Amino acid sequence: MEPAGRGGKRCTALRPQRGLQGVSGFRRPPLLRKTGSALPPRPANPRVPEAQGAEVTGGRSDSRVIPNCQFRSKTARLKTFTANQIDEIKDPSGLFYILPFQKGYLVNWDVQRQVWDYLFGKEMYQVDFLDTNIIITEPYFNFTSIQESMNEILFEEYQFQAVLRVNAGALSAHRYFRDNPSELCCIIVDSGYSFTHIVPYCRSKKKKEAIIRINVGGKLLTNHLKEIISYRQLHVMDETHVINQVKEDVCYVSQDFYRDMDIAKLKGEENTVMIDYVLPDFSTIKKGFCKPREEMVLSGKYKSGEQILRLANERFAVPEILFNPSDIGIQEMGIPEAIVYSIQNLPEEMQPHFFKNIVLTGGNSLFPGFRDRVYSEVRCLTPTDYDVSVVLPENPITYAWEGGKLISENDDFEDMVVTREDYEENGHSVCEEKFDI
Repeated sequence: MEPAGRGGKRCTALRPQRGLQGVSGFRRPPLLRKTGSALPPRPANPRVPEAQGAEVTGGRSDSRVIPNCQFRSKTARLKTFTANQIDEIKDPSGLFYILPFQKGYLVNWDVQRQVWDYLFGKEMYQVDFLDTNIIITEPYFNFTSIQESMNEILFEEYQFQAVLRVNAGALSAHRYFRDNPSELCCIIVDSGYSFTHIVPYCRSKKKKEAIIRINVGGKLLTNHLKEIISYRQLHVMDETHVINQVKEDVCYVSQDFYRDMDIAKLKGEENTVMIDYVLPDFSTIKKGFCKPREEMVLSGKYKSGEQILRLANERFAVPEILFNPSDIGIQEMGIPEAIVYSIQNLPEEMQPHFFKNIVLTGGNSLFPGFRDRVYSEVRCLTPTDYDVSVVLPENPITYAWEGGKLISENDDFEDMVVTREDYEENGHSVCEEKFDI
């Protein structure tokens, strides 16, 4: 597979990425964010397939999450669909995704340009580039070549009035500090599409020596679920869109893995983990759903023509990879262990402040039980005289976008951006000086 600005100018904010609004003469503009992370469980209203999403607002205070990719359908192979045109596809089974991002980094500029042309053009937001500022997020330690290409496209091709390139975690931290002005430190856990980042922030500055990346994200979880279902029941390796929806609808984080595994082995009514999922046929059933417990046929076959997936330990074994990547041979730390390891790399006098300000963002944090599991495991790994607090925002997917919107309202916003005039005079060097990527 997901901002408004100021300065007499309209402001569009993007997140590989997030967004903006007004002070001292600045009008409130459209907000855009293109995300480079992404996917797991999504909130009820936005539609984000298994691809990075772009969050957008056009002169409003809310955001929209749209797919940051292109698609081809098996029923319309000659036509390419862009961004939210996925809604026009009558049969989204067997969708072929064309992604601008690979492993969290922007590598396919042709696709990204087409997505941006669609968003900025007459089909959606009709952006007046010469009068618009943009906030766009990037992954940590992004490659210099990608940063320079981004500068060239935003300033030279689109000719935005001003640009702010920033990490998504910095926007989330800004949002958290705005809500908690008495706190000086927080640690942002951003678990998204391609990977999970753990990043400590102190006084809104990231502590680079303690940043940790875990190569587990929503894409890996969906692909693993596809493999399990294909091996045990139906061949679904081409059904990324459908299985991603299955993952979001039925998966949860277990608080006691071995207890739930024992329950999943039981027969009949005693197996409270087992659930039947009705797959969509995109004719009479447009979206898959879980069978109510009282309608499940525990022995024998369903007499209806519905295609059923019966899921038991898959429901919690797939999200378990976030906590124990070694389950599938990835020799890395799980999220709780990585949080503790990151904090322990910081000065000892600062550590208590980070343990009591752990902030969860990204789509994976929407798994039921995710926050409780992170808290319980971090609590077990932390000295007893330290307080531990884990915060799950109301909408962890748009949390960074909200931070971008707040930044655009700051009086010093104009000092944070690079204007087109600055770029034309000084080139890439002025971006390197101002943007702490």
